[in-house]
Amino acid sequence: MDTEQPQRSSVLYTTSSDELSINCCLDKVERQLPLQLEAEAESVNESPGQRDQWSRGLEFLFSCIALSVGLGNVWRFPFIALENGGGAFVVPYVIVLLLIGRPIYYLEVVIGQFSSRGCIKAFDMVPIMKGVAYGQVYSTALATTYYACIMALTIRYLVASFDDVLPWTYCLVEWGSACVATGATVSPNGTALGQGVSSAELYFTHTVLREPENLQENGLGTPSWDLVLCLAATWLIIGAILFKGIRSSGKASYFLALFPYLIMLILLARALTLPGAWRGIVYFLEPKWSELLNPHVWYAAITQMFFSLAICFGTLVMYASFNDFHKNVHKDVIIITSIDSFTSILAGCIIFGILGNLAHETNTEDISQVVQGGAGLAFISYPEAIAKFKYLPQLFAVLFFFMLLVLGIGSNVGMASCVINVIKDRFSHLPHWLLSASFSLVGFLCGLVYMTPGGQFVLNLVDFYGCTFIAIVLAIAELLAVGWIYGVKRICSDIEFMLNVKTSFYWRICWALVAPGLMFLVLVYMLFNYEPLTYRGVEYPRTAYTAGWIIWGLGVLQLPIWAIYTIYQQPGKTFSSKFKMALQPTADWGPRQPQELEAYILHRKRQAEFKPRRGGHLCDNIFG
Repeated sequence: MDTEQPQRSSVLYTTSSDELSINCCLDKVERQLPLQLEAEAESVNESPGQRDQWSRGLEFLFSCIALSVGLGNVWRFPFIALENGGGAFVVPYVIVLLLIGRPIYYLEVVIGQFSSRGCIKAFDMVPIMKGVAYGQVYSTALATTYYACIMALTIRYLVASFDDVLPWTYCLVEWGSACVATGATVSPNGTALGQGVSSAELYFTHTVLREPENLQENGLGTPSWDLVLCLAATWLIIGAILFKGIRSSGKASYFLALFPYLIMLILLARALTLPGAWRGIVYFLEPKWSELLNPHVWYAAITQMFFSLAICFGTLVMYASFNDFHKNVHKDVIIITSIDSFTSILAGCIIFGILGNLAHETNTEDISQVVQGGAGLAFISYPEAIAKFKYLPQLFAVLFFFMLLVLGIGSNVGMASCVINVIKDRFSHLPHWLLSASFSLVGFLCGLVYMTPGGQFVLNLVDFYGCTFIAIVLAIAELLAVGWIYGVKRICSDIEFMLNVKTSFYWRICWALVAPGLMFLVLVYMLFNYEPLTYRGVEYPRTAYTAGWIIWGLGVLQLPIWAIYTIYQQPGKTFSSKFKMALQPTADWGPRQPQELEAYILHRKRQAEFKPRRGGHLCDNIFG
């Protein structure tokens, strides 16, 4: 029987070069690989936890739009721009999009689609760096908890929007004489209102959050029952969408991606008609070229890009893994990243138009001092605009906060799906509904801390140490792993095999040099200029900073922990041989489909035989 089988060579490739490397264990790989592929095929057909595929190609496009276009655009982008000088931030943001955001987005989508694996198993391409994926999943899990908190606040406002009079439009006695009702434009003597605090801001801080002045004297406090109910409703919605995996979330993506734009266009039209709005928009869009030399602005632009596009969190790899192997994702990436940036600028125009109006009404010269930054910006400035609608303000309030809820759902469903699929890949026998329900319950219990009066202090802490700080470190490690250990040259070869297209020098140079170089410089600046984190200018207790560094350490330490474990697992007698094996892709690395994998092996063999090196390793890796 063996003599009747066509002869075929199994091949392994080293990471130091693309030349064919024949080892003594190839015969063993030759015998085991078809059996492994056959077993995987059977498990895919029989297991209830099989990896699904999008019903239509558009579901991937709209799901990515729903994931990327979310609270990061409407909530985070405006207040980051506010803190970094408006137009001084927009120019670096666009540059960062072209040099870092879009290239990394394309890279992660390609990796996910090529391997048809979740973010953990996708690092079979560079096993020693698998800790990158574990750290990203950890950071993503943290982000789901506080994103759900923002959604809970949105539901709280959504319910309040059904009142006969919007509760943030008038002042309460306990707020004091400094309160300025949103409907007031002039004082009784006819002069413009002086400095004061808007009723919308006081409603958010005093009524909704019951926020303390600091944590030292008051502590976090106990969760507010109304916010707890809103948090429960949030996780019920997320759990319901996740119940059937991408079969349900893919269908919901059309609504999650398109509906918010209708409301945003209505709010933009209203904001443009407010007195002083153009002053705020000019402040937002007018570039301040001197600020381009400010490293902090670049740091803010890069970190915002991570949140806005949801890159380096494992979610894009997971979504792309459900694609058809030969889907042309290049156009999708251009569309998604362009829409995402357009949405951020659109949301910024709305916010700064409203801030310009508030500065006009309160006779404030500096627009950046009109309201406080942070998460409250979306719950202060947007309600201000809605309160100024002459007709049916309650209706527009309902539509707006429902839109904000939809945006949050789109982002949170993607992040939660990433974590759930990592667990599902490890425990494939568990039904998806059980994983979704369990994750929703755990997310609700973890989110209770954000429902306390001091919850926004915790949110700010987790956002910085658990997401922003971790994301930069892991992103640098990811680009070094994929771009230099696995190799840009091999990635481009994989793309050519999968999509039958050549990769331009723009992508190659960004992956190999520009993106990791810029992020490394920002990380160095961040470490050298580190200052204790504050919230609204208030410092945290010392124990809070300790907790923040522990949160950060749990994410970053995934790198050495999994590297040591991977090296230990490799066959070989010496550390040097084990280390070299840990740098190489696993024996079964490649397309998940058996037919595609066999074709890929032949493709790699031809690449090794017919493509000579160009110069040294640096030049060959980028341009080879």
